[in-house]
Amino acid sequence: MPDSSRALDPRKFRDPHITADGQQRAVVALTHLTTLWFNTGSLCNITCVNCYMDSSPKNDALAYITLDEMRGYLDEIDREDMKVEEIAFTGGEPFMNPDIIGMITEALGRGYRVLILTNAMKPLLNKRDKLLVLKETYGEALAVRVSVDHYTREGHEDIRGRDTWPPMVEGLRWLAANGFNLAVAGRTCWDEDEATGRAGYAGLFAAESIPIDAQNPGRLVLFPEMDAHVDVPEITVHCWDILGIKPETMMCASSRMVVKRKGADGPVVVPCTLLPYDPAFELGSRLQESNTSVQLNHPHCAKFCVLGGASCSPD
Repeated sequence: MPDSSRALDPRKFRDPHITADGQQRAVVALTHLTTLWFNTGSLCNITCVNCYMDSSPKNDALAYITLDEMRGYLDEIDREDMKVEEIAFTGGEPFMNPDIIGMITEALGRGYRVLILTNAMKPLLNKRDKLLVLKETYGEALAVRVSVDHYTREGHEDIRGRDTWPPMVEGLRWLAANGFNLAVAGRTCWDEDEATGRAGYAGLFAAESIPIDAQNPGRLVLFPEMDAHVDVPEITVHCWDILGIKPETMMCASSRMVVKRKGADGPVVVPCTLLPYDPAFELGSRLQESNTSVQLNHPHCAKFCVLGGASCSPD
């Protein structure tokens, strides 16, 4: 489980331009908008430990995005001739959004690849017939990534809650049996190294006839833990060279996410999937307004993206 023993230094992540020790904060420019994410809403059918979205059956702080609102952004992409390649959906649980099938259909029909992040439980299973039609029509262009927090029932349910394992496995089996373009996302909060984790998932996939290569980081994504209250280094402009990392490889160099806050007149654009709530990261209501550099002024920027080397997008 996450280590909460080291509290975040309250001096950190205060100034968008300068770190606590007076250095210039790192920034990331939008080099090419490849993936546009839609947060379909913060409601979820379960409550997970340390969910960075705080998704739950009661959290409606992010309202459901509607099909018409999504179309407005796809129209802007067409109008401005943006070279977006992929439309992705996260939540909450995307399959709880009443417009989700329409939104998936709209994106696929316009020629985009589509990625859906899901827990593969009842909300997905309730839409099996419609998903089959989409899969049969668009094939590999429709990708589904299922959250499996550990390769054991005990570990998974430590995070997701009691009796969450059987319906997840049912959904995973159904997706695999019907030939969906399938991936799995796990977590690294366990007292084990990556090789052990991947070997464990390989055993699960073999036992359940899931055709996923556990050694392929694009098919089994192991995400670092995120806790905004735990201490983490701030990223300065000098860190790129020190760490041997290029800023253009960060998620916010190629992605943006659309969110709709409860009670708001309409959606807004934020840099990535990790920062749906912080108003300091709002980049306007249009994609054109979001074509700006992002200050890495949040613990998630450091922990997940720079030091963790992770991205919610598949590439």
